[in-house]
Amino acid sequence: MTPVAQTPLALQGARILSLSLNLPGPAALLRLKQMGASCVKYEPPAPANAPASISGDPMSAYSGTAYAALHPGIRVEVVDLKTDAGQQCLRRELSKTDVLLTSFRPSALTKLGLDWTHLQQDYPALSLVAIVGAPGPAAELPGHDLTYLAENELVTGLDLPATLYADMGGALMAVEAVLQAVLLQRQTNTGHRFEVALSQAAAHLALPHHWGLTRPGTFLGGGHAGYQLYPCLDGRVAMAALEPHFAKSLCAAAGLTWTTPAMMMETATHQAIAEFVAKLSCQALDELARQHDIPLHTLPSQRQHSSH
Repeated sequence: MTPVAQTPLALQGARILSLSLNLPGPAALLRLKQMGASCVKYEPPAPANAPASISGDPMSAYSGTAYAALHPGIRVEVVDLKTDAGQQCLRRELSKTDVLLTSFRPSALTKLGLDWTHLQQDYPALSLVAIVGAPGPAAELPGHDLTYLAENELVTGLDLPATLYADMGGALMAVEAVLQAVLLQRQTNTGHRFEVALSQAAAHLALPHHWGLTRPGTFLGGGHAGYQLYPCLDGRVAMAALEPHFAKSLCAAAGLTWTTPAMMMETATHQAIAEFVAKLSCQALDELARQHDIPLHTLPSQRQHSSH
């Protein structure tokens, strides 16, 4: 059997220094490490009297599991940038760094002497990827994942989102910015500045909503009977039989006579599929998907799920 050739690591040889804490920066740094970059992260000293498991990154206090998952292969050093010794350490590292990744407000970068004007003067080949909450002057305003999602109409009722979409979307945009910076640097031998705003990451994720694709009653907003969440015998099922050939298979399995794709928008079709699914267990639905090539994912009830 011919061995599969390993994909070359695009960032092999690139050196990244991150001063970013919490989630977006570390999540980006982890992906950069996986692409072959040499990654160093500076953290401030841990709070006074903190347990040994708590570092200067607040994520270690929020979730030790998340913190551990974000740092394999990352060289983490404790550096107090507010001291002369910390500044000297930073300068030494910057002199051999290709991209600096930060998540400070612009005013904080200026206080540390890390604003773009000073970086360009001292390290002409160094690029800066600055993760901020919002673009431009609004970067000085406080905000968080939840506020950026709410701003873009991605929060429903009083339910918290299932994950940190803006933070993780921002992490991917930061990776994209680093890739651009390294590519440009290799072409021009000069550094470039990129700003990644979490509010813009949320806005990007919200585009299908703003385009109307997921508005109530539309194809992807519950209007299509094949693209819907339904209760079943022991949980729920996420049905995604959107394309006509999938919808036709679903209708056949449910005992419905296929006419045209328009029938999937009819109330009677919704009711018939809901009644059909309600009588089936998650296991039966999984088997139905295999037999009839129907895209779906079952979600057993918590009690049922925990019993296995």
